[in-house]
Amino acid sequence: MVQVARDLVALHGTDPASVFLAARARMSDPGVAAIEDALYEERRLLRILGMRRTVFVVAREIAPIVHAACTREVAARARKTYQAYLEQNGIVDGRWLGEVESSTLKALVRRGSAFGGELVEDEPRLGRRLDMARGPETNYQVNLTSWVLLLLAADGRIARGRPRGSWVSSQFRWHPMQDWLPGGLGEMATEAAQAELAGLWLGSFGPGTAADLRWWTGWTMRATQAALRAAGAVAVDLEGGAGFLLPDDLEPEPAAADPAPALLPALDPTIMGWAARDWYLGERGRELFDRSGNPCASVWWEGRVVGAWAQRKDGEVVFRLLEDLGREAEQQVAAEAARLQAWIGEVRLAPRTRISPPIERELIS
Repeated sequence: MVQVARDLVALHGTDPASVFLAARARMSDPGVAAIEDALYEERRLLRILGMRRTVFVVAREIAPIVHAACTREVAARARKTYQAYLEQNGIVDGRWLGEVESSTLKALVRRGSAFGGELVEDEPRLGRRLDMARGPETNYQVNLTSWVLLLLAADGRIARGRPRGSWVSSQFRWHPMQDWLPGGLGEMATEAAQAELAGLWLGSFGPGTAADLRWWTGWTMRATQAALRAAGAVAVDLEGGAGFLLPDDLEPEPAAADPAPALLPALDPTIMGWAARDWYLGERGRELFDRSGNPCASVWWEGRVVGAWAQRKDGEVVFRLLEDLGREAEQQVAAEAARLQAWIGEVRLAPRTRISPPIERELIS
């Protein structure tokens, strides 16, 4: 499991199920317990906010790189945004939010670990509801708890532990970072971390373009280009466009001897590895994406997306192919869907933080 995370740099973790399904698709002997042990017992993996203000699961040694390269800037922007909303709600004291953060952290240290709702008992200000009005038709409220916990986590002061419920749950128990990961995330320089992260991305997803890396990280183009130079990236031709590779990775990859299907989860690291995706999506692959550009679960064959899959309410895993692969290949996809259904068992998957595209809605109807 840890090697899978390293090979992909980061596992997309906004939907907790995606972490387990992405690992399962790449492990020779996958098991939920083994993945949970790496996350919560051995703590060789860490769930952190990272690229594009998105939650990822990364290997412990990569976490400081992601934190310095991406998360600190995410935290700074989030704190500025939250302060503006606080002022809209009449909290104009610029120290107020910091005081709530400090009080919340102290409460967590005293408890040792806690869910967000438990911390409201110690710091009642966490329960404050804030008006997020953006116009007469978009009025809604948020709870301050999620903001404060996000900021503490983005600062590297607290860590997400085992969730309440099964492996698809998103309600995590929080721990002080000093207890969860002795030594914390360190103070790596931003530029050095961005060069390291660019090198890791090239090693896993290269060849790729500067636009791909910029999208994947959420950096500015200036920071992206500087990171590529610092990583020693070599320019290569991508069918007329400019791409990059690491200098020791210029030889073409050998073709797979025996093609096999892969059923990858929504927001899988592979489908999310590049901004330009036509080369592996094909003519109809865009049908797998919602309006925000988030993909549903996908079927892969010979390095390209060929369809979508989903789990119905009764637990059945179903799929639809977008092209004719031939009878033998379709039988292999069906066999893999049956194996995946057995692996998931009684757990039920549900889309999180995205809207199901039409093909997914049709599959589960």
